[in-house]
Formats: sequence, C-alpha cells, structure tokens
Amino acid sequence: MFSCTRSTRAYPQKERKLRQLIRRAFETGQAVVSDPGVQEFFNVALRRFSPAMTFAEAEPYLITVRRPILAVESSPAIFLEALRIASKHKLAWYERSSVAAAIESSCDAARSEDLEMAGK
Repeated sequence: MFSCTRSTRAYPQKERKLRQLIRRAFETGQAVVSDPGVQEFFNVALRRFSPAMTFAEAEPYLITVRRPILAVESSPAIFLEALRIASKHKLAWYERSSVAAAIESSCDAARSEDLEMAGK
C-alpha cells in the first residue's frame, strides 16, 4: 500500500525510499495492490493527508496509478483468510485483508507501513 506518498514530506528519507519502491514496482510490473489496499489509501488520502486529497484529484489518481496494479478484488475467500489471520496475528482489518489478498495473488512479500512498524 502506498498510502503515505503525500504524508511523508516531513520524513524525506522515508519519502525517498517509498518513491523508489513505487518506481521499481511499476518498472518491473511486479506490484499488485488489493481492493482493501485501495480502500485504505482513499480512507487516508481523503481524510488525513495534509492537505487532504480532493475528490477531483482522487479520480485521475485511481485511473493512472491504482487501477493498473489493482490485481485482487475483495471476495468471500479473502474475508475468510483475513479472519484466519486475525486468529493468529493482531493486525488491523485492512492489514489482515491486504495480507490475505497477497496470499491469494501468490505474492512473495507484502509491504505496508503498518506491517513494517509492527515488525511483521
């Protein structure tokens, strides 16, 4: 999930690392974003970014950045896997759903700021 692209300005090293990760993901075509990841991004971007992303900015962002790598949509299987993950790990629902989506799409790794902070 790339939900901190605008909120990392106060942390230039973090922003630089994130931008490199995003660029590499697009260049190699190896990035996927799950439906829960897109939902979480817009939840943060539209409410907590400073300044908040506007609805006018959100639509072109979805079309040009998120849609090309949106690979896993929510499904009953994703929700069931997220519930199984919940029984073993203390993660927020979005994180559980994103990890379940990564498993569903056979990803080698799942990355998010919350997972890194939790040491997962």
